[in-house]
Amino acid sequence: MTKENTNPLDKSKLYLKKANDLQIKGQFEEAILNYKISLDIYPTPEAHTFLGWTYSFLGDYDNAIEECKKAISLDKEFGNPYNDIGSYLIQQGKHEEALTWLELALKADRYVNKHFTHLNIGRVFESKGLWFEAVDEYKKAIDISPDYLIAKQYLNKLQGLLN
Repeated sequence: MTKENTNPLDKSKLYLKKANDLQIKGQFEEAILNYKISLDIYPTPEAHTFLGWTYSFLGDYDNAIEECKKAISLDKEFGNPYNDIGSYLIQQGKHEEALTWLELALKADRYVNKHFTHLNIGRVFESKGLWFEAVDEYKKAIDISPDYLIAKQYLNKLQGLLN
């Protein structure tokens, strides 16, 4: 006979993993349900952030942003939701507002994906016609993650326009 796992965090993580697997397969509605079950059992900033990410795949940026704000309320040093909010605001054409969130992402202590944030800041600068500043941000993204193909594409495209 197996002992049932009653640790709420462990049980929550099982639903989080299931949700993530479903999301990767493109089964967004099922993923959302499993993220919500995970959050009902034990709320984590990761589950809120990933739920927000799933909403973004459905074009529901308002709910995506709300989930990221919930993640931040649980852990102000977790950088992912700040960057994600910035990215969603860019999708909504709210570039100035996006910059504020992206700058907060760079300041977060618990954030290892700062190359994503530099790419997003570069996108904002490029949209504002600040091409040299955008180039600098794309280069920062590549310095952090030399294999970051999207940043290389943005950099090459912009450098081509500037030459």
